[in-house]
Amino acid sequence: MLRRVIATFCACACVFAVSACGADDADGKIRVGIKFDQPGLGFKKSGTYVGFDVDVAKYIAKKLGYSEDQIVWKEAPSKQREAMLQNGDVDFIVATYSITDERKKVVSFAGPYFVAGQDLLVRKDETSIKGPEDLNGKRLCSVTGSTSAVTVKEKFANEVQLMEQPGYAECATALFSGIVDAVTTDDIILAGLASASRGRLRVVGKPFTQEYYGVGIKKDGTQLATRINNAIADMIQDGSWQRAISDNTKGTAYTPNAKYNPPEPTEGEK
Repeated sequence: MLRRVIATFCACACVFAVSACGADDADGKIRVGIKFDQPGLGFKKSGTYVGFDVDVAKYIAKKLGYSEDQIVWKEAPSKQREAMLQNGDVDFIVATYSITDERKKVVSFAGPYFVAGQDLLVRKDETSIKGPEDLNGKRLCSVTGSTSAVTVKEKFANEVQLMEQPGYAECATALFSGIVDAVTTDDIILAGLASASRGRLRVVGKPFTQEYYGVGIKKDGTQLATRINNAIADMIQDGSWQRAISDNTKGTAYTPNAKYNPPEPTEGEK
């Protein structure tokens, strides 16, 4: 009788653990949304997935009880992230997903796991651009739909010439070829592009906004948020967080803004 009670308890505990993640009960998989096209963060490369966001997601999944081969990676484009969480297409999203009050109306977050800052990417030999206020008369590239370039024009350099491209890779190409003088978005995204450029591009290193990257989860997932936050705290504590930053920004001399990083993950617990 005692053995049956213990077995029943264990079975319930296992079901509870899986349902807390919303994982695919049928095959024991966990579905994680990432970017597929951001070097250094979330990048699909020859059938594998690499980047800082990927490393964070793997660490969280492991703490939730899933090995790497139990992770099903799903592409999470910016415009589709809320719908993917609401529809149950993914269990959580790690994709440069900034925590905002507007987004929190429809989804919840754990974290933050990183605090980025808007910065500038320039050619390695560029010396005249030291910050956004130096962009008057210059050409600045950002991605279609992003507000980052508008922020620069409205707050720092009203005579900057703006150019939009469909992706950051296209902005980097325009920078290589001299079509634009700088690219702007979050500093860690720029660091990934700089790392992929093999030394031809560099991040200016003077961030002028703060973006709190969170782990997106389904609305009101308080218990899951707590478990994810504990995982992030462990990642920071054991040095894995810093190693992931260093490994994914090699050759760029990039360092996160020490005023905000590493962050204290407490989002979503209430």
